[in-house]
Amino acid sequence: MQLKVLLPTQVLVDEPVAKVTAEAENGSFCLLPRHVDFVAALVPGLLTFEQAGGAEEFLAIDEGVLVKCGEEVLVSTRRAARGSDLGQLRATIDEKFTVLSEHERAARDASAKLEAEMVRRFMELK
Repeated sequence: MQLKVLLPTQVLVDEPVAKVTAEAENGSFCLLPRHVDFVAALVPGLLTFEQAGGAEEFLAIDEGVLVKCGEEVLVSTRRAARGSDLGQLRATIDEKFTVLSEHERAARDASAKLEAEMVRRFMELK
């Protein structure tokens, strides 16, 4: 199978794999090469894949969508971090996602202020 993990700004993974394990809202599942075509809404958590040589890799992902069609497995998510060591991956997640959350909070605050200012100016026009 060919696994592609797509982020808004880059392709994080594009390589052949022997197995993919992920978690959806109704539980975890495993995809093997002859698995039927499949679509799932992923929940935040770990996506594990076994490379063709047998090495296991981990992806910490945000919410996303997984689509298996033929030999291709596509995963689309807003945020993800890759690692082969779970301890190091945990540290990367804490650092990376915390910074993103602060940026998202600042962006939401700025957007709310712009919206309030626009409404105020419309009210002044009356």
